[in-house]
Amino acid sequence: MTRIPHEPSGEPNPLSALTLDQLRRRTSMKWRTYPDDVLPLWVAEMDVPLAEPVVRAVTEALQRGDTGYPAGTAYAEALAAFAQKRWGWDGVAVERTALVPDVMLGVVEMLKLVTGYGDTVVVNPPVYPPFYDFVRHMDRRLAEAPLGADGRLDLAVLEDTFRQAATSGRRAALLLCSPHNPTGTVHTAEELTAVAALADRYGVRVVADEIHAPIVVGDAGFVPYLSVPGGERGLSLMSASKAWNLAGLKAALAVAGPEAAGDLARMPEEVGHGPSHLGIIAHTAALRDATTWLDSVLAGLDTNRRLLAALLAERLPGIRYRPGEATYLAWLDCRALALGDDPARVFLDRGRVALNSGLPFGTGGAGHVRLNLATSPELIEEAVRRMKIAAEGGMVAPEA
Repeated sequence: MTRIPHEPSGEPNPLSALTLDQLRRRTSMKWRTYPDDVLPLWVAEMDVPLAEPVVRAVTEALQRGDTGYPAGTAYAEALAAFAQKRWGWDGVAVERTALVPDVMLGVVEMLKLVTGYGDTVVVNPPVYPPFYDFVRHMDRRLAEAPLGADGRLDLAVLEDTFRQAATSGRRAALLLCSPHNPTGTVHTAEELTAVAALADRYGVRVVADEIHAPIVVGDAGFVPYLSVPGGERGLSLMSASKAWNLAGLKAALAVAGPEAAGDLARMPEEVGHGPSHLGIIAHTAALRDATTWLDSVLAGLDTNRRLLAALLAERLPGIRYRPGEATYLAWLDCRALALGDDPARVFLDRGRVALNSGLPFGTGGAGHVRLNLATSPELIEEAVRRMKIAAEGGMVAPEA
């Protein structure tokens, strides 16, 4: 599969468009969980104005009273066209897609199709914490196959975990995070092909969370799991929510490989009632009409990850940061600072900056924090200033 590079947009950086005062008027989780004197760089919301084509599509729908139940295949068609243009992949067949409320609820439905109560679901920690919460709530057994020290899939560990799952005689699945959250790792075609071969050998089904697929800022290109040899039996969840900041407009797509179409066909019809009609309109407009805006965001994120690396090297050299090639999240190893297993607590209490604790990300998360890069360079610089004060035992004075 040939990578199709995106072109520089030439548009202003959306990450620099809003002031802190404007952002504090927002009422979403990112801006309402902590007091106003806390700088929130935690949950995956971007500090950007929405892309104009998305605003226009939703506004026009509201003006015509188009707020009923979802119908049609426009979202799937837009994703198929985006995948072809962006990734050179023509594997999104509209007839092998299904609407789901969002990616994690879609993950639940896909796992229900290929596993049962008590079956094993393998994850690759440190990984997105809801993987643990949702899988346990489904009464599945969690098995960890941690990433290697280089932040990449450890195929030997993965094979051993698959082998142990297979000896039980029960079904098993791998819940693959691709690109990986929180490390920003982009799995290569070779790695994914090896995963598919192992899955086939041990009878493990692969469900891929590919929500961050459009957000690749490095030299690597995103490789859809369903595109690699052996990926035909896979199931994928995709959405425009992360790349275009649409988490509050619920909609996602389940995509089946050619040999998994029968599994997808067994999904209960009522699951498709969960997505928001306005969400589908917004996601469709994003994929179809707002790629120039996305390219501007990607350029801004590339600037921000380089800025963060430089600031940490200069002011907090004890923090180890390997800039990821995807997502807008930075995974920071703070163990050398001797702040304990949960440095996020220190940065919050003493530095008044909110980051994600690494502990909920599973094995490999202790001593780490996750920082959201999708903000202005000025706020990143302020966050590092506060983190330095906290790490040195000082205290950022609360705002009056």
